[in-house]
Amino acid sequence: MNYKELPRQSALSERHLALGSKLDAEWNGMPIPQSYRTDRYEETTIVRSRAGLFDVSGLRIVNVTGPDAEAMLNAMLTSDVGAIAQGKSAISNIVDENGSLIDDVLVYRDGPQAFRISHGGGSLEDVLPEFTTGRTVEAGRNDDVHILSLQGPLALDILKPHTPFELVKLKYFEHARTTLFGHDVSLARGGYSAERGYEVFCASKDAVAIWDAIMLAGEPFGIVAASWDCLDIVRVEGGLLFFPFDMPLPDTTPWEIGLDWTVDLGKPDFRGKAALQARKGKERFSQVGLEIMHDQAVTPGAKILKDGREVGTVNSTTYSRHLMKSLGLAHVPPELSALGTEVEVRTESGTLVANVVRTPFYDPMRLRTHPTDERTS
Repeated sequence: MNYKELPRQSALSERHLALGSKLDAEWNGMPIPQSYRTDRYEETTIVRSRAGLFDVSGLRIVNVTGPDAEAMLNAMLTSDVGAIAQGKSAISNIVDENGSLIDDVLVYRDGPQAFRISHGGGSLEDVLPEFTTGRTVEAGRNDDVHILSLQGPLALDILKPHTPFELVKLKYFEHARTTLFGHDVSLARGGYSAERGYEVFCASKDAVAIWDAIMLAGEPFGIVAASWDCLDIVRVEGGLLFFPFDMPLPDTTPWEIGLDWTVDLGKPDFRGKAALQARKGKERFSQVGLEIMHDQAVTPGAKILKDGREVGTVNSTTYSRHLMKSLGLAHVPPELSALGTEVEVRTESGTLVANVVRTPFYDPMRLRTHPTDERTS
């Protein structure tokens, strides 16, 4: 694959090449640094103890504005967009008429009639015309935006001297427009690492300067540029699902993967509401974590057995050197989802013993991302 032939280009490609990436992987039509010359486990250690800078510009950003923006999004999404205050964001989903997931999204509210929707590999943009037609609303993708994600316990210390915004007051799922190193940005508290982190949304023309400035400011703190291999390790350790890899069946419902909290059946009608109501309580499988007795990651898609019978699949996997465990995010029948349940995983190395365990595997109380002094209840 020649990364220069991809439809979306990253302003940071030269930086990734200099770090040893071959840019031989892509996501949403943009080249991504799947690996660097540094070891992914060393990157993970630094993200967990200091801070790592990820380029997640491969996400798609769709701007939605206009008098009918909130109504349009409420008709399309499973959660109540009206409950999102300006300066806050929320995870939501899109389902089809059968109540099956077709995308997961993160909704940022920038103003009374202004939203940004961040999504990965799903069908948001395919269904947009269905919801914008007949409404006073404009919706379109912003391919210029770049997203730099600084993740780790020292992320706040690295960034706070370089923005006039009082970053220490920004809580999880909050965001604000400000400047960073003199460049116009939107700063959001969040990320995909299960660590305290901040995502920097900027114009492509500023991406290289901001990347370089963060790396320079982070040198005294031991910062590292972190690859997508590292990102996959930390997100599985954190029990964070990735559409569509953790929803391999095309008719998966939010109920089956523990996303009940993203569905508001009390709001007015939205697409798939009736189907979701009908399918609630009829879950075919449950979302669980597995600890697998192996010294390597098993191949995603591995079959799960119980008493010799195939009962589910392992969807996302990693070997966590931080936890010294082989981990899997998996689907099993509800009756096998109790903590401690023993199953078998069939792999190329043979049949392995695995146990259902609590997720997230790392930081099970999510104290790194949601410190107790920031919790309201």
